[in-house]
Amino acid sequence: MKFEQYLIISFLVYSISICSQNIPVYKTNDLITVDGNLSDWKRPLLGPFVIHNSGEKVLQNTYVSFLWDDENLYIAYNCTDSNIIGKPQTKDAQIFYTDDLVEIFIDPDGDGQNYVEIGVNAFSTNYDLLLRCISPECGGWKTEIDFNIKGMETVSNINSEGYTVEIKIPFTSLEKIKNANFSKPKTGTKWKANVFRIDYGKMIEYQALQPYKSLKFGFHQPGEFAVFEFLE
Repeated sequence: MKFEQYLIISFLVYSISICSQNIPVYKTNDLITVDGNLSDWKRPLLGPFVIHNSGEKVLQNTYVSFLWDDENLYIAYNCTDSNIIGKPQTKDAQIFYTDDLVEIFIDPDGDGQNYVEIGVNAFSTNYDLLLRCISPECGGWKTEIDFNIKGMETVSNINSEGYTVEIKIPFTSLEKIKNANFSKPKTGTKWKANVFRIDYGKMIEYQALQPYKSLKFGFHQPGEFAVFEFLE
């Protein structure tokens, strides 16, 4: 399916999803190959992303979609980018300070006390870390950079319009997070999560699928994460 066709469907699906405050994660029986190529992605992309703390229109659009099977969560991003900034780097490099990238934050039990952060740049470099709340209001977080999602796959693909990213997250790795109350999702399961993009262009834009109402803590506001609902 051409990207232009994605856009038409995406606006409709995005409107329905955001109004309901639930982001759909559809189950698939297909074998998903994580290669950064979205030509075989059978679900519409949601978007476009907006400025994370105002909901305003962005300069370069981002779209995303989600799938799941019995073992994994899959995420696909399509990013328009006329000037990709970044380079291949080592695993867990702090690319969020330097590189164009996409991110997902996941808090399966929705308690706002600990959540996973994953980021991937346009060159397939990724990081994964765990954040734990250490203050009453959760304005302070302890970052566990040595946290690793075993079996995670991330592949990016640069193209004439920008770049795409695919991510596979095995549920078995999330089950091992201490005090996270994680269990493998089934139809009807709801997680708190959100997806983001940092675009280092003429001006830095911090984008989100669902914007926050508060300006207090930047991206790190699990209390305002969206609801991701696992559907057939």
